[in-house]
Order: sequence, then C-alpha cells, then structure tokens
Amino acid sequence: MSALYSTELLALAANIPHAGRLEEADGSATLRSPVCGSTVTVDVRMTDGRVTAFAQQVNACLMGQASAALMGERHHEDLVALRDAVAAMLAGGAIVPGYEALAPAREVPARHAAILLPLDTAIAAMEKSRQR
Repeated sequence: MSALYSTELLALAANIPHAGRLEEADGSATLRSPVCGSTVTVDVRMTDGRVTAFAQQVNACLMGQASAALMGERHHEDLVALRDAVAAMLAGGAIVPGYEALAPAREVPARHAAILLPLDTAIAAMEKSRQR
C-alpha cells in the first residue's frame, strides 16, 4: 500500500468523531468537491464566538474522511488557522502536528481539495452562525 493510502488513514476514516447532524444548529453548511464528488455537511452551535457543539456528515473519499476525523478531534480550535496551516503543509510547508498521516498527500495536488473540504465546510458553518 502506498504511503498515501496508509493503514493509519484507513483507521482515521473508520472513526470519524461527531458523526451525524445537530438539532437546532446555529449554522450549517454543505460543500461538495467538484474534483471527486465528496460532500461534507457541518452543523455548529456557537456561544461567544466559540464552537460549543459540532456534528459532521461525511460522504467523502479516504482523504476527506481522514481529514474530517482529524478536524473532528480539533473542532474547538481556531479552524481558520488550522485550515491555513494544513493548506501550507500541503503546499510543502511544515507538517501540522496531528496531521502527519496526511503529509504524503503533498505530492498529490489532486487530493488537496478533499483534505481541505471538511475544514472549509466547518468554517462556512461557523460563518453562517455568526450571520444569524
């Protein structure tokens, strides 16, 4: 198996935290990758600008699922900064702690959108919450 499709990624994809939908979400977003057809929906509830409840529905390729699993563990962090750090990592920058399993994808630009999709969707859901 290539480094891109490791057993670590398979394990992440099999254990996506916060799977499902939130009732009474403050913000929800669904984004689809035109490259691979992956779709991610994120629901959030926010208090004082912080995510206090989070759920995600992930219909994605292995890269998107693994990324969603990692993001689900860190949904309470600054997701804009995390997304920027992951994008920089994919462009050849420093490896983001916790995202080491996705580092081999740097060599495959066609997978970058799938990896960023869960983060982009969560950020869009947070923005919708703020607009309410």
